[in-house]
Amino acid sequence: MFSRKFAPALLAGTIAGAWATPALAQQTDSDRFKALEARLGALDAEVAELRSALAAERSRNPGVVAPASLDRPVTVAAATPAAAVTPPLVPTPKAPANAGPSVKISGFFKTVASFSHTSGGTIATNTIGRDFYVPGAIPIGGRSGGTDFETHAKQSRIVVAASTPVGGHTLSGLVETDFQTGFGAGNQRIVNAYNPALRRAFIQFDGFLAGQEWTNFQYIAALPETTDYLGPSEGTVFVRQSQLRYTRKLTPTLSLSVSAENPATMSASVGGALVENDTDRLPDGTARLNWKLGKSELSLAGLARKLTVAGANNDADATGWGVSLAGKLPFGPNGRHDLRFMATHGSGIGRYVGLNLVPDAMMAASAGRIRLETVDVTAGFAALRLGWTGTLRSTLMASYQSADYPAGLIDPAATAESWSGSANLFYSPIKPVDLGVEFRHGRRELVSGAHGVLDRFEMIAKYSF
Repeated sequence: MFSRKFAPALLAGTIAGAWATPALAQQTDSDRFKALEARLGALDAEVAELRSALAAERSRNPGVVAPASLDRPVTVAAATPAAAVTPPLVPTPKAPANAGPSVKISGFFKTVASFSHTSGGTIATNTIGRDFYVPGAIPIGGRSGGTDFETHAKQSRIVVAASTPVGGHTLSGLVETDFQTGFGAGNQRIVNAYNPALRRAFIQFDGFLAGQEWTNFQYIAALPETTDYLGPSEGTVFVRQSQLRYTRKLTPTLSLSVSAENPATMSASVGGALVENDTDRLPDGTARLNWKLGKSELSLAGLARKLTVAGANNDADATGWGVSLAGKLPFGPNGRHDLRFMATHGSGIGRYVGLNLVPDAMMAASAGRIRLETVDVTAGFAALRLGWTGTLRSTLMASYQSADYPAGLIDPAATAESWSGSANLFYSPIKPVDLGVEFRHGRRELVSGAHGVLDRFEMIAKYSF
């Protein structure tokens, strides 16, 4: 590459070298003139070589201009006018090109170990009742109880979120997966491999959300910190599903969100199993008010459903409805402690509460025709979190659910009520690491009066990123 700074230095150095040669000082004037003439000839050759290099450089980059001392013959005193000299071209800084959405990856790695004792038989192998506290999985009427040990890393989670500015607004999206949700996937025999399963996937623009997310009927911030994530299962609304939701801020402290969500009627008959029907005609509708009170927040949600079951001779319909009040109330120094709670009541909302502990409706057949009668549900929980220090904390929880079946359709083998109590201790030696232990006692009772008990001691280690 040709250098414009090198050329003047070379020219001056050559001339200085010609006069400063020691041998030249000892010669006669005639010899000195001959030597000088030879030096000047060599200099002309070097200048010609530099001009050739300059011409080649100009052909490759027309914007490059050499100093005036090289842009004119040595023997000609015709300088280029200053106004005509084009300054070297400096690239103009460009605004950063739009490289697409901003992407963030987060999640956690989590290992769980638990000892479980059941009074009425064992929980089925490789089922979700082994990994979470699922009230409906508490066995009743089986052999005498025993203790089982489980350990896994299936709850490890990956979240990818992206956002893109669009005309002063923000378009965003999120996808979340773990290895726990895919029921029945994987086993413990050799490599303990489990399939990734979808938890959430949605897009948002301003107040609109479309995709799979927690149901708008649920106040997710009320969920307490527990080792198995579900916590007070029988007392909480807990559903993720596809929906179209709109949220609007009414005042600085009050917001309203409404949604149309995926329907799925869960029915049962006397002596029969729970059945998922895929014959719904209308989406489930929800509305929720959130009210912020400083660091505290209250939520009031409503749910309306049209339940449908198709029969051979007719389709049976029923109306479901529910209300849920929930909140999170921090207190103490820097809000280190808090009280979280949820109370829910309704009819035909069994799928939404307690991990579908009871059906939405009971189905009966008469003269070849079917009818639906909704099941009433009352549920709730309370959780007290105590922050002992900046790194040590505990949560005490109590949870309850009861069902009221329609007259004439009472199944003695159906769940009548369930309750549980638990306490845990979490330690975070550094911010992204959580080490926890928890003890839980749960009980499920049938309409017949038979019951089963689960006692579980659980330990977890989690690193969030």
